Amino acid sequence: MRGNLRDSLSGESPRPNLLRELSEQAILETIFREGPITRPEIAERTNISKPTVSAVVDRLVAAHLVQPAGERPGRRGRTPLAFTVNSAAGFVIGIDIGSTRLRVAAVDIYGEKLRELELETATEGPRAVEEQITGAVRQIDRELPPSHRELLAMGVSTPGVVDPVTRRVTSLAWHLSATGEFDSLATLESRFGVPVLVDNDINMAAVGEKWHGLAGGASTFVFISIGAGVGMGIVIENDLFRGYHGAAGEIGFMPLDAAADERDARRRGNLDASGSAAGVVRAARQAGARNPSSAQKVFAAAAAGEPWAVRVVDDEALLIARAVCAVVTVLDPQLVVLGGGIGQADGFVDAVGVHLRHLCPVVPELKVSALGVDAVVDGCLAAGTERAWDSITAVPA
Repeated sequence: MRGNLRDSLSGESPRPNLLRELSEQAILETIFREGPITRPEIAERTNISKPTVSAVVDRLVAAHLVQPAGERPGRRGRTPLAFTVNSAAGFVIGIDIGSTRLRVAAVDIYGEKLRELELETATEGPRAVEEQITGAVRQIDRELPPSHRELLAMGVSTPGVVDPVTRRVTSLAWHLSATGEFDSLATLESRFGVPVLVDNDINMAAVGEKWHGLAGGASTFVFISIGAGVGMGIVIENDLFRGYHGAAGEIGFMPLDAAADERDARRRGNLDASGSAAGVVRAARQAGARNPSSAQKVFAAAAAGEPWAVRVVDDEALLIARAVCAVVTVLDPQLVVLGGGIGQADGFVDAVGVHLRHLCPVVPELKVSALGVDAVVDGCLAAGTERAWDSITAVPA
């Protein structure tokens, strides 16, 4: 990988003292939040002297973190230059490790997409997935123009329970390892020399909805994914809530349906076994359907008016409404966003809402994800971008 941005600020001289670091941090953050902005305006916002602002801005420009954005017209006397953060100051990688597809994307520090790769997820175990990720990240690094400088941070999503302290996947990542554990991501940080944030895939989808989706104005909301599995990401007062063990949102284990396949329920959870795509197909067979190959076809049959399919889809909507009601009575979210193949099916959110109004003491706003399959990788990129800014503006100990 390419060099280090913070090192470039100091050149050949010893590390700057704390006062200089604090002024750089304040000025860089101000330019990022309010740019294009002039030196006098920066001095006014930060209460840092104009000579210091001028010197710091010059250093930030030399380090390619900040760039001139043209003159600011309409002022008396000398027309000052305005500055913005350089979008090519570095890039961030987001990685979505799906059960069948691996998506790797790069954005600049403003979140603009630069490059994206999609591959079939390696099936030979954790080490093979790790090597696949490494190869994809290095390919993107090679393909980006040199002007985008170095990798700053990575956000990674994985199925399963992620320990908030160790960042290890402690369970439920069945498609990555036979034990459900996944720890090889720990090597990515040392391999690339950048901060790596690892989290559950549905948590990352909730972050994506907050960043680019429908939840930007909601401080407390949940994202519920219903597809190959059933899971939930929780945001409380604008912070992602993971729980003590990292298992907050594993609603697939809610004991809501006695009709679930017992062996499947023990492994995946009762709600997951019944409410996932596999559960919908199983229910369709029990309703007398001939070879229902996918939940998508069951929903298509319901849309066509097939009585057995209408019953199966309505039962699915009732099951999910019960789960949402349980969530509402504990968290009372402002908004519930449904995602995943089933959650985004035409008319499904309305069917859930009909049942919810008969079950719940209060009914939150229900919406369908605006991001679709991009929710998880967008969340990874958002988390990685935030971590990159933390790193860029951090004051060394």
